[in-house]
Amino acid sequence: MPDIIGIIHRKRDGHELSGAEIDWVIEAFTHGVVDDAQMSALAMAIWFRGMSRAEIARWTTAMTDSGRRLDFTGLGLRTVDKHSTGGVGDKITLPLAPLVAACGAAVPQLSGRGLGHTGGTLDKLESIPGWRADLTTTEMAEILTDPDVGAVVCAAGADLAPADRKLYALRDVTGTVESIPLIASSIMSKKIAEGAGALVLDVKVGTGAFMTELGEARELARIMVELGTDADLPTTALITRMDTPLGRTAGNALEVREAVEVLAGGGPADVVELTLALAREMLAAAGIDDVDPAERLRDGSAMDRWRSMIAAQGGDPDAVLPVASHTETVCADADGVLAELDALAVGKAAWRLGAGREHQGQVVQPGAGVELHAVVGDTVRQGQPVATLHTDTPGRFHAAAAALRGGIRIADTAPAPRPLIVERITP
Repeated sequence: MPDIIGIIHRKRDGHELSGAEIDWVIEAFTHGVVDDAQMSALAMAIWFRGMSRAEIARWTTAMTDSGRRLDFTGLGLRTVDKHSTGGVGDKITLPLAPLVAACGAAVPQLSGRGLGHTGGTLDKLESIPGWRADLTTTEMAEILTDPDVGAVVCAAGADLAPADRKLYALRDVTGTVESIPLIASSIMSKKIAEGAGALVLDVKVGTGAFMTELGEARELARIMVELGTDADLPTTALITRMDTPLGRTAGNALEVREAVEVLAGGGPADVVELTLALAREMLAAAGIDDVDPAERLRDGSAMDRWRSMIAAQGGDPDAVLPVASHTETVCADADGVLAELDALAVGKAAWRLGAGREHQGQVVQPGAGVELHAVVGDTVRQGQPVATLHTDTPGRFHAAAAALRGGIRIADTAPAPRPLIVERITP
């Protein structure tokens, strides 16, 4: 029988773990035979030594098989999901899920809560009064088959890839989050277990993403596409830029408002562009090629799906969203062009205002966050508002403003524009 100390030593020394060793360690960790300290040591060894393609595939399968798998094939629907690796202002799921449903595909999306500077989709939706994230499988199926809804965004059950749930909690507190093998296997084990018919990945690259370099993002995207293909889950990926925030808001209720603007036919150009690009990828993956998602934004049907989707999960689509009780303005300190608005700085500012959490289980402020009044390339004057900070606890303003100012650079000329969508990765 394998032993955890020997497995740690082997990976620490740069050896490839066997399939039997990987199967054993994931099962033993899931059932408490391998303790948290030992698994943390193995995660750090993986962080330093990496994993082969075969190891990543076996690790992913073992985590998928640590719990149950959902199966929507009996519903007679063309199901497709999307996953983002996380960014600042990334509210794309909110308009995307109802939009794709309005085009004829069913969207079963299991999402998470934010930690640190990246926001969580569930936190955003939970700012809507009454909306609930925890659904049973039966409830999910009922919503997906409802002809007026067809999309569900909810939390993963405790029995879905439980090994990943336990391991992710350790990675977050042991400095091992930014490991391509561990990121890829974490995402794909949950997505394979989720049971959708196809998957589209949005892999972020830039200062506000886990992958700051294009080469790393490309490697992560390619591995995840291959893992999906291996598991008979057709998967494609878009690599998209995350050097500046998406849209003009970072924060929970603030981002919901902006998502509703997109569904109403408006909203920031970059949010609309990425929403439509991912919608087209998802529809192609679902085999739907006769519907233009842009038309579904224009004719109001995506908004109708949004309202139905929120109501189906207990929310009130007409409710007034939470508003923070205190605001403070950050102004330009010189005349010129806004040459840089760093996504990480904005994300840290929103986090310090209370929009994010420092540890699992911490309550977030639904109204907290950053509202941007200028974007990169805009001409600004000294004293002109660049951003408004929102929070219920004004003692947070100083640290948040300092973080934000560190990411603002004003210059004489505008930087050259760069495309939002960098690459498309296919099997």
